[in-house]
Amino acid sequence: MLQVGLSLPRSPGGAAGGFPVAKPDDNTGSRQGLCPTEMFGSSPVTIVITSEADTWDIDASSCLGCGQFVDWDRMPDPEQQAYIPRDILSKPPKELKKLAREGYWAASRSLRAQVYHQLIQQVTCRLVTPDALVYRDVASRLFGKLSVSSHPLPEFLEGCSMPTYCLNLEGVTALKKILICIGNLFPDITYSPILPSLVALLLHYSEDEAQCFENISRLIASNAPHTSYIDQSFLAHQASCMTFGDLANKHCPAAHKLIASTSENVFEVYSEWLSWLFHDLPFNYAIRVFDVYLLEGQKVLYRIALALLKQYRLLVTSAELEGTDIKADLQAFVQNIADHVTVDKLLERAFGIRLFSRKEIWLLQMANRKALMERGITMVQSRQSFHLAVDMQNFSSSIVTAQEMRIVWSWIPERFSLFPPLLLFSTSEDGCSLQRFYACCEGYEPTVLLIKTTEGEVCGAFLSSDWSERKKSGATSGFFGTGECFVFTVRPETERYEWVFIKKPELAKAVPRSRQRSPSPSPASFLSSSPGGRGTSSNHLAVPMPQRKGRLSPFLAIRHFLLPSKTASMFMSGSREGIVIGGGGGQALSLDANLLWGHTEHCETFDNPPLCQENFKVQLLEVWGFQNA
Repeated sequence: MLQVGLSLPRSPGGAAGGFPVAKPDDNTGSRQGLCPTEMFGSSPVTIVITSEADTWDIDASSCLGCGQFVDWDRMPDPEQQAYIPRDILSKPPKELKKLAREGYWAASRSLRAQVYHQLIQQVTCRLVTPDALVYRDVASRLFGKLSVSSHPLPEFLEGCSMPTYCLNLEGVTALKKILICIGNLFPDITYSPILPSLVALLLHYSEDEAQCFENISRLIASNAPHTSYIDQSFLAHQASCMTFGDLANKHCPAAHKLIASTSENVFEVYSEWLSWLFHDLPFNYAIRVFDVYLLEGQKVLYRIALALLKQYRLLVTSAELEGTDIKADLQAFVQNIADHVTVDKLLERAFGIRLFSRKEIWLLQMANRKALMERGITMVQSRQSFHLAVDMQNFSSSIVTAQEMRIVWSWIPERFSLFPPLLLFSTSEDGCSLQRFYACCEGYEPTVLLIKTTEGEVCGAFLSSDWSERKKSGATSGFFGTGECFVFTVRPETERYEWVFIKKPELAKAVPRSRQRSPSPSPASFLSSSPGGRGTSSNHLAVPMPQRKGRLSPFLAIRHFLLPSKTASMFMSGSREGIVIGGGGGQALSLDANLLWGHTEHCETFDNPPLCQENFKVQLLEVWGFQNA
C-alpha cells in the first residue's frame, strides 16, 4: 500500500474570518494566523510520494474558514488593488478570457477565489458528480474525529510528486485528505500526476476542504465535447505527451531539432511537459496558468508549454547542450523562469502561437491513444512497463546513417514514431520499377521516401496515406494524403518543409459540418515519362478523397478546413507514368515510371525550395514503413 513519506506535526490553530483571513495589514504589514515557516524555509516544498508507511496528523475540524490553508509569508502579494465591478462574472466568455489572460484575477485574492468557484460551477460534468456534502460524509467516515490517523494515498499517485506551493501544514494535511477521498470516490482514476498540483492550487483559494473537493471533482467529471481538464489514466497521459510532442515538432521546429540532436529519447523529454507547468513553475506563474486553464481547458496548457520551449531555445545552443541532461536542464530553466521572462510576457507569447482547432487537437489525441493501445497500453495500466523509444542501433540504410534517420524519425508524428522502421522497397534490391514500388508499398500507411541523387544529395518525403489510395481516382491521377505529409532534405543541409497551413493556420478556417466539401473531379494524367517530367495545369488537380468508412478521421484532413485554393492541398499522387509529391505552381518531387529521373521545384503545398538540383538522376531510392503501424 502507498503511504505518504512525510510526518507532519499538528499545526497551530487556523485563522478565522472572511477571505483572505491572513492577508497583510494595510498599515503595519503584520500577518495573522501564520504557521511556522521555518518548517519549510522560503523555497517551494515538494513532497515525494514513497512506498514507506507513515503517520500524519488529521484534524477533523480543520475547516475553520477561508485562507486557513495558506502560509501568507510565502504567498506573493496581489499585483495591484483594483476596483472589482459587481457584474464581472456575468461578462461573456470572450471578455472573461481576455481578463484572465491579462492577469485581472491577480489583483485580488478574494476575486480569484470567487471567480474560481463560479467558473468551475459552470463546467458541464457528469450527472452524478460528488459534491461538498458527499465529501463531508466520506471524510467523516474515513478519518472520524481522531486527531491522528494513518491512511494510504491513492495508488494512482505512486511515483508522482506533490507540490505544496504556499500551503501551510494544515493545507498540506487538507491536500492529502482530499486526494484520499478522490481515490475513494473516483475508482476509475488509474494515473494522474498533475492532480495533486491542481488540488494544491485550488486550496489556496477555497473556503474549506469540501468546497475544494467539489470543484476538483467537477473538473475530473467534465464531459464537454472535444475537451478535458485532467488526464485520468496512463493511456490518456501518454497520449497527451505524444500530442505535445507533435505540436512541438510543428510549432517549435528549432527547439525540436535541438532536442532531437542532443537527446537519445525525445519522447522522454516531452513526457515532462505538464510537470513544467504544474510542478516546476513558481507559484505566481503556475497560478496565472491556472487562471486561463479554467476558462480555456487543456489547449491553453499546450500553448504555454510551447512558449516555454521556444524561450528555452533562445537561451541555449547545441554546443552548450553537448553532454548535458537536457531533461534536467529544461526543468531547471522552468524553475528559474523569472530570470528570463515575466509571466505576462510568457502568456503573451503563448497566445501568439496559432494552434489548430480544439477538434483537430482532439483528433490527434485520439489517434495517439489508438497507437498506444496497439502497443499494448490499456486504460487500467498505471505505469509504463516498457520503453517507448525506437532503438536505431540496428538500423541500416544505403542512403542515410542511423543518426540522420533519428532526425527524420523525430519529425514523424509521435503515434508512428513509436514503431521501428521497416524497409519496404529499395531500388538496389527490388529494381527500378514503379509497379514493383507500388506492390511493395501498398498496405502500409504511412511511409518515408528516401532519395539519393548521383550528385550525393539526399532528400525525401513523409507520406501519410497508403499508395493504394491512388486507385480511387480511376484512370485519372488525383491527389490524396493529409496535412501531416512533409518533404525534407538530409544532405547537404537537414531541413523539413511542412504543409503551408501549419506555419500559417490563419489561411484556413475550420469547415462547419454543413459545409464540408465533396472531392473535386479527378484530373487527367499530369506526369510525362521524360526525365524531369513536368505537370500540366494545376487548376485541374483533385483534392484528397474521403477516408475509408469506419476509420478515425485523420489529423489535418483537408475536409476539416476551408482552404483558399486546391493547390495548397496537393500532397501525393501516383499513376502509371510516375509519382508526384506536392503541387500548386510546381511539384516538390516528381519521379518517372523507371524511378531513374526526377524533378524538384517550389510548390504551394509545402512552400519549399528545390530539394536538390532541379533535374536529377536517382542513384538509390528506399521506402520505409513502420513495423506493426
